[in-house]
Amino acid sequence: MTLADRYPLLHTPVRWEWGGLDVQFSTELPADELVTNIHVVCFVGARIVLCRDDRDIWLVPGGTREAGESIDDCIRRELEEEAGARPVGPIRWIGAHHGISDRPAPYREWQPHPRKAFLWCTADVVLDSAPTNPADAEQILEVRTFPAEEAIRLAGTDGDHMPELVSLAIELHRR
Repeated sequence: MTLADRYPLLHTPVRWEWGGLDVQFSTELPADELVTNIHVVCFVGARIVLCRDDRDIWLVPGGTREAGESIDDCIRRELEEEAGARPVGPIRWIGAHHGISDRPAPYREWQPHPRKAFLWCTADVVLDSAPTNPADAEQILEVRTFPAEEAIRLAGTDGDHMPELVSLAIELHRR
């Protein structure tokens, strides 16, 4: 049985209206220059880190890559900004949503257009500070760790595909 068979919602092509994007998840990793966003399913032991924002959505930390920023630097910055976390081991790429935008211009001028990728990773982390909550980002109200089953359930507040994505992250992280 393939990953697509086990995680059908995650692998179904979808439209992200908020970004004018048609996306498809794949474990095929994108070229570095296509990565505009990163997100990290974080582990503290066997528990999963989720962040609750001011919309009452539980999300995994991540966000938009800045101009000239490496993927590693973006991951570390986003973990600090949204979760007050830092990695304590390797960061593992698990897949990406590959997208094509129908917008006339990129979201930020330095980003690739119309093709782009949203990279998904896992990492063991420590939570050692409060989220920095920059003004131009999601405003995080709470950071907590959850047992796997509860994290999978709460991740659904951020989209139908998220429970499967967190489940895949748990499966691949344990390997």
